[in-house]
Amino acid sequence: MKIGVISDTHSYLDDKVLTYFREVDEIWHAGDVGTLDVLEKLEAFKTTRTVYGNIDGQDIRIRTQRGLIFETEGKRFLMTHIAGTPPRYNPEIRKMIAQYHPDVLICGHSHILRVEFDKKNSLLFLNPGAAGKHGFHKVRTLLRFEVEKGKIFNMEVVELGPRASLLPE
Repeated sequence: MKIGVISDTHSYLDDKVLTYFREVDEIWHAGDVGTLDVLEKLEAFKTTRTVYGNIDGQDIRIRTQRGLIFETEGKRFLMTHIAGTPPRYNPEIRKMIAQYHPDVLICGHSHILRVEFDKKNSLLFLNPGAAGKHGFHKVRTLLRFEVEKGKIFNMEVVELGPRASLLPE
């Protein structure tokens, strides 16, 4: 199964995202979608799993969840918007890790791309960075990978371009 992971679109969906996600089976959005229009475009394009973030309004929140626990191809995933960083997660995430023992933790919020194995909690930590044009990040990013029979492979970082080039002068 091919997965595309995105976060922090903040109401902006670059057409490049759909190009890079053309071959994925599912899109996973780790929150701060911004507008229902962005969510609906993703859902119309591919099967989409989404959690809401701190900037998302009620229209997004009633269609998504704060956190998702799910299994795909023999791996257990925990996806939420605000988690902290390995191994210093916020108390809610520490509790969820202890309860659900995910193999992979996916989050957003920081706008900082990070792929790291957390030895203390024996899980893969993924933050795809930010794909939108609002925030302090310099480059808009997303992740792609494959998961099959309990293995994650072909992890790719995709750079969508500089954030600054999208802002009016």
